[in-house]
Amino acid sequence: MRQATVARTTKETDIKLTLNLDGEGTANVDTGIGFADHMLTLWAFWAGFDLDLTCRGDLEIDTHHSLEDIGLCLGQALAEALGDKRGINRVASAKVPMDEALAEVVVDLSGRPYIVYDDALLPDFIAGDEKDVWREFLKSLAYKAGMNLHVKFEYGLNGHHLLEAAFKALGLALARAAAVGRKGVSSTKGSLD
Repeated sequence: MRQATVARTTKETDIKLTLNLDGEGTANVDTGIGFADHMLTLWAFWAGFDLDLTCRGDLEIDTHHSLEDIGLCLGQALAEALGDKRGINRVASAKVPMDEALAEVVVDLSGRPYIVYDDALLPDFIAGDEKDVWREFLKSLAYKAGMNLHVKFEYGLNGHHLLEAAFKALGLALARAAAVGRKGVSSTKGSLD
């Protein structure tokens, strides 16, 4: 099985997670942040990944440290579970609607981290949190996973709908990119480091 367990304890957060890339989309998520639990559960379901995650963070300050550190841990788990990436499709995309909103996500599990993320369509606050926390989450995820990640909000009016479409699309794109569908390594260089 392609899976990994990651733990991270700092003065700001205490996180434990297990990620199984060959799962059934079952998620047990408890971050103390209801909206984050919802987004991560959607992500795991649409990716077909099993995710067990607990986070105890300094929510008396805000959600920033928790979401940033969850992104770091999830990215690390994704990289470890992928191993040498032999046989994965590597590159994939998905476009998902959610009512009036449409989001597109494109990923490349190349080992070269980068993120393109334009959140201009998002309202300043979503579920009581600044929209910036989601950029920090995705940036941390991309950099620890060694993933090139592009998230584009095509259109929409509701912040919840826009982020939900993006997390579903991220799940679908990662499921496709992580799927074993090739022989050898998906690189003309012969390596995905």
